[in-house]
Amino acid sequence: MFKFKAEIEIIGINPFVLLPDDILTAVFKQAGKNNGTIPVTGKINDRPYKQTLLKYSGLWRLYINTTMLKNSPKRIGEIVDVSIEFDPLDRTLTPHPKLIEALNQNEEAKTIFERLTPSLRKEIVRYISSLKTTQSIDNNVIKAIDFLLGKGKFIGRNHL
Repeated sequence: MFKFKAEIEIIGINPFVLLPDDILTAVFKQAGKNNGTIPVTGKINDRPYKQTLLKYSGLWRLYINTTMLKNSPKRIGEIVDVSIEFDPLDRTLTPHPKLIEALNQNEEAKTIFERLTPSLRKEIVRYISSLKTTQSIDNNVIKAIDFLLGKGKFIGRNHL
């Protein structure tokens, strides 16, 4: 686990910290890569987190959401204690069985779903998998299929 202090910065509406070069290099070495997305884990001010290290506008950033640090968008300029290391645990999300069933029953929607960017597929799968009630799952699977077919909004999007 690597530890450092960093100032919370913001790009757009997204708070983040930059990793010191030596720690970034060490995380790359742990991950066995220095491109794409890198799953990491650690603590911010002693609060555990799981996050993905991303490169945006030429810089690797650890984005800080409100589950990692309460009121993080209002804490720009604050110095925080950060620990970080590569997270080797599998983070693969399995689509909800009802989503799989609905896609198998609609070949056109399934084809469109399979052609989506990995991040958009993951967003759809994650959203439906996070729902609690059977009714919510059923309603949102229908919305997802309609969205894929261009017939409605879903996950805050009007179209693909």
